[in-house]
Amino acid sequence: MNTLYSAQATAVGGRDGHVETADGLLKLEMSIPKSMGGPGRPATTNPEQLFAMGYAACFGGAVGFVARQKKLAVGAIEVTADVHIGQVQPAGLGLSVALAVKVPGLSRADAEALVAEAHQVCPYSKATRGNIEVSLRVVD
Repeated sequence: MNTLYSAQATAVGGRDGHVETADGLLKLEMSIPKSMGGPGRPATTNPEQLFAMGYAACFGGAVGFVARQKKLAVGAIEVTADVHIGQVQPAGLGLSVALAVKVPGLSRADAEALVAEAHQVCPYSKATRGNIEVSLRVVD
């Protein structure tokens, strides 16, 4: 891989601590959600929220990239990522992701084809492929 950009973040205290990027741009307090047995403190985040934000932004970029490659005129692409964490067998936790994608300016069939192709080029999709379930849905 020819590296184009590198990001670095450090977490102290794991899921119930603090995370910060090396450039200091992002500094966030972490808290385990109440549904997972944690305190769910206000004004805190968790790894699943951060992953959802990153995947949504990256996938939206991939949809736009493929649209430009195909010379398709689309409006503002909107991606909502639902990241789920839960028990997996035989033990431990696992993730799944559901991506809902809005592509203004295209028919549903064209939008679905575009989203499917974007799923092949998105770096987050490549990283998760074969590791977790990722579902795609085009929405109006």
